Parts: sequence; C-alpha cells; structure tokens
Amino acid sequence: MSSVHIRSVSFLSPGNYPDDDPYRGLEETLELFEYGEQLGYDGAWVRQRHLEHGVSSAAVFLAAASQRTRRIELGSAVIPIGYESPFRLAEDLSTADVLSRGRLQVGVSAGTPPHIDLIGDRVFDGDWHDIDFSHERIARLAENLRGEFIGDEHTVIHSPGNVQRPRLQPHSPGLLERLWYGGGSVTSAGWAGRNGLNLLTGNIVSVPGASDFAAAQSEVLRAYREGLAENAATAAGTTGRRAAPRIALGRVILPTDSAGARARQDYLEYGRSRHERTLSAHGDKQTRFALDLIGSSDRIVDQLATDAVVADVEELRLELPYEFGIDRYRQILADFIERIAPALGWRPATAVADAVTGDAAPDAGGAGPAAPKTPSGAAA
Repeated sequence: MSSVHIRSVSFLSPGNYPDDDPYRGLEETLELFEYGEQLGYDGAWVRQRHLEHGVSSAAVFLAAASQRTRRIELGSAVIPIGYESPFRLAEDLSTADVLSRGRLQVGVSAGTPPHIDLIGDRVFDGDWHDIDFSHERIARLAENLRGEFIGDEHTVIHSPGNVQRPRLQPHSPGLLERLWYGGGSVTSAGWAGRNGLNLLTGNIVSVPGASDFAAAQSEVLRAYREGLAENAATAAGTTGRRAAPRIALGRVILPTDSAGARARQDYLEYGRSRHERTLSAHGDKQTRFALDLIGSSDRIVDQLATDAVVADVEELRLELPYEFGIDRYRQILADFIERIAPALGWRPATAVADAVTGDAAPDAGGAGPAAPKTPSGAAA
C-alpha cells in the first residue's frame, strides 16, 4: 500500500429524482452534499444530464449547494459543452463560484452532445449539423472565464450610476484554474494537458490497441502529462503563476460493511450485471470499462492497492451508481470515508491543517486521520 497515497477524496452523485416529484430527488442530493461535507469529503460532484431524471443545469444546482455547504468543493462531471453558449455558461458558472466563495470545480466535455437528434432543433438556430462541437468551444469558455477586458482601452459601457470597461461579470478570479476536462481518450487527454486544464478520468476509456483497462487508462494519463509538459514549455517566461493541474480518478466502489442484507445482495447483482462488459474492448474506438469494486472494505483496499492507475494519482472520486436511493448512498459514503480512504493514505483536511500548524491534540501524536463523525441511518 506504500505506493498508493490519496490526498483528496470526493464523490459523484447522479442526482436522480422521480418523474412526478423532482423536488424530492434534488433535495436529497443537496442533503447528500451536506452529509458528505460532514463526513469530511474534499469534494462533491454532480452529473449534468439532459432529458433524463437528473440535474439538467449543474450551475443552478451547484449554486444551491453553495448555500447548503461551507467547505466542500462543488463540481460538475461533466457539462456537455456542445449545448452551451460559452459566454452565457461562463456567466452562470462565475455567479455560482462567487456564491460558493471560490469552491466551484467545472468539468466539461466536447464532442457531439447526447440526444442531439431529439433536441438539436430546439437548442440551435439553423442546422445543428453545421455547428463546431470540437474543443474550440471549451477554449472559448476558458477565454471568457479569464475575465480580460473586451474592446480596446477606451471601450466603456454605461449603466445607471456606473461607467466601466466591459468584461464578463461577475469576474471570479481563479475559476479558470478550476476548469476540468472529462477525458477518456489519448487525443482528448493530450488536448487538455496542452491547454492547462485539470483532468477527470473515470471508469470508461477508449484507447485502441491497449491490452486491458489499466493499460488504456495509463496511456490516457501519459498523453495528458505529455500535453502538460508542452503547455509548460510554451508558457515558460510568461508572467503569472497558477496551481499545478490536477488529475482526479473515478471508480465505482460499493463497500458492504454496514449495508443490510438486501443492499449487499443488490450491490452484488449490480456488479454481476456489469461484469461482462469489462472482459473485452467494444466498438471501433475499442472502449474499455473498469471493474466495479464491491465487497468488504478490506477486499476493496486490496484491489485498489494493485491498481496501477490508483498508484499514479493523488485524487480519487467515488462514483455512485444511478440505481440506488439516498439511504444506500449515505451508507456507501460513510463506509468508504471511514474504512477505505484512511487505508489509502487520506487524511481529513482538518487533520492535515492541524499537522501543518502544530495544533493537533497532544495525545493524537499526529498519526492517522481524525475519527469521522458517526453516520446516522447508514444501514440500507
């Protein structure tokens, strides 16, 4: 286990809700974000989904989450940029980031967005077949988030009681450095690296010729880091300094330690239903899927210890399945943070801060994480 050292753990929620009561599901997801913060998670992420029973506007949801939490990072994984106006989305994200006091983590993806045959004509003026859905849309989003003034030095706009140089408002300094790309191929990961974005990579990758999933995902990381090196070489000698780009690895992990008998059975059946897809590459892109990790925490820790990609990153994102309800999500989050994360080298942010400032309790000895809060209603 010495080769694995995870310093940041987060979770990704599907944000499900019943068709006839979306408020209940969205409220439960907000409560899950609060619960994750109480447990000590470093980040909480939500998927953006269209035409489904899930969060269709990550910016709106995360703005709400910012008022229910105080510390935890709030992320989108991911926003399909194809449906978005890079300027209007930048305004929404900047507003949410200001409300969160700088906690937003913006994950985006390029390419033709899902369900476009159904809603393309409703979203776009003109023929959507002619629209550029490439990485260029993300580059435009990044340019807007940079917050540079528009026009020349003499360009101003007038509003009641104010004359100002125009730029995207509100401007949230630092948000650009918290822009992530959801990359599952060598091409997309390389682009993200060359453009200095952070990288999200999960349990689906497409790398032709790879011998297995681990080899494929390792190639994705290699391409990303080579892109970062190119970016660093290009930026050498420029003014300004930004934080080192981050890599967050996603895995479906279902610990069964405190789960009820029915929940254990459902978790195992869930894993069996998805096992066959992990045995070979699929389609022209040779897409591969990671094995879901299901069972006791000890078993899952042993599996993670032999995962070469886990040993190559410092951030792990727990991906919650679509199929389960809030009680099971709470149980999964509690078991993972209490039983698995510490075995991977993770320590709560408060314990890390205490170690740095020397404020740890005298009898703690600075060893190991602080005891997490006892969850309520964890059994499912």
